[in-house]
Amino acid sequence: MWTPTTRRQLRGDGLRYETDLTDAEWALIEPLMPRPRPCGRPRAWPLREIVNAIFYVLRGGIAWRLIPKDLPPRTTVYRWFAFWRDTGLFERMNHILVMADRERVGRAASPSAAVIDSQSVKTTESGGPRGYDAGKKIKGRKRQVMVDTDGRGLILEPQPADVQDRDGAPVVLRLSRRSFPFIAKAFADMGFAGERPANATSITVEIVRKPPDQVGFAVHPRRWVVERFFAWISRNRRLWKDPEATLTSARAFLYAASVMLLTRRMARAS
Repeated sequence: MWTPTTRRQLRGDGLRYETDLTDAEWALIEPLMPRPRPCGRPRAWPLREIVNAIFYVLRGGIAWRLIPKDLPPRTTVYRWFAFWRDTGLFERMNHILVMADRERVGRAASPSAAVIDSQSVKTTESGGPRGYDAGKKIKGRKRQVMVDTDGRGLILEPQPADVQDRDGAPVVLRLSRRSFPFIAKAFADMGFAGERPANATSITVEIVRKPPDQVGFAVHPRRWVVERFFAWISRNRRLWKDPEATLTSARAFLYAASVMLLTRRMARAS
């Protein structure tokens, strides 16, 4: 709800762009960034500006060559993005921030329950792995997502759109065992019913079914939080479609969007 308090929080006074990190947000991210090397050429640009540029590309949905002149050069920004993408920095940042945000609200750092769902989006002429989702009639990719019961992104995994939910879910469930080993139950819709999700791990997959008398749209218990997460990340125009040539880049941008959400939430709460 828009109130005078929330308007002041979201106004971003003193920032060049809406996506620029505030001091409070950078204080959360800075300890997670790689330390400078003890030898070699010093960095020409501070990492805070590199993150600002990546978030600008993510929120605006622009090409790398359209980065404004008052941000670092596109070659520098993309080089850092590719390095962080290949080393899994965005995933590690998301993992740490999820646990910190859960502890902030008085919950255990690692969740015991989660919600899984998928979102199909179109791709562009960039190429890369893709498929045709006959149910949604979309040629592109599918984002298999696991969130906690408050809607924080836990596991974000892009796949070709022709991968069925029951076939893509075991990948997400297995990945969650490394980062969040205490998850015991996952809620899902009918698309995830079957032996493969049920037998993939020790996680119990509970299918939340539609009420038999449902007519039109209805909010389903547990499942609505993952739909809200999709709405949150869709504020970023880079994620309206999937323009990435590789699944690795697509995954990195998904985790970067989750990191942006978490840092803003935690900074404003503090």
